[in-house]
Amino acid sequence: MLSALVLALSAQLALKQLQQGAAAQAVELPAPPARTALRLAAFGDPMPVAMLLMLYVQSFDLRGDNRSSYQRLNYGTLIEWLTLVLALDPAGQYPLMSASRIYSEVRDTEKQRQMLDFIYREFPGDPARRWPWLAEAALLAKHRLKDLPLARRYASAIQLHARGADIPLWAKQMEAFILEDMNELQAAAIMIGGFIDSGMVRSPAELRLLRQRLDGIKRRIETVK
Repeated sequence: MLSALVLALSAQLALKQLQQGAAAQAVELPAPPARTALRLAAFGDPMPVAMLLMLYVQSFDLRGDNRSSYQRLNYGTLIEWLTLVLALDPAGQYPLMSASRIYSEVRDTEKQRQMLDFIYREFPGDPARRWPWLAEAALLAKHRLKDLPLARRYASAIQLHARGADIPLWAKQMEAFILEDMNELQAAAIMIGGFIDSGMVRSPAELRLLRQRLDGIKRRIETVK
């Protein structure tokens, strides 16, 4: 059963590659197969199937101008495929990395938002591994979409749910800095003060920078009183 799946998807991939040199016309990404059937086909090892499915999805944007190809994809269907791949291989990072660094590159704000929302929805499934992609989503929301409330929502999720010694402080501090950008100065000051008082910041240089930032926020608060 697995070999049949491999052959079928490989044939589709080869066909798509043969079409690269031809005049490009939009080819619809079909709905993904049923998750249960794929798990049965995987014989207890879904990782190779997940990798194959990801290659199949990417065959739909292998034509010359990749950004244009992404633009033509139905992002609702694309997200169904990425969700399926992630469900088959939860430890894998490629669907989330693709959402953050590839499929969010289109010049279509609605599709960008769909990709960022996909990352946000999948983050709680494994915060310790998936926080980098949500951090990137927060930066994209802030700088590309200019949507500070959305960026704060993503940064807040990291602050609340990402645990572990390997989570860098800058990721946990993102929400405080976004609050400052939003002119939520009191909230930003309280959060940065909490970081300073918590003892989590061990580096003298980082502590000095945080104190300088906190002092700057306090001065801004005084000027608006």
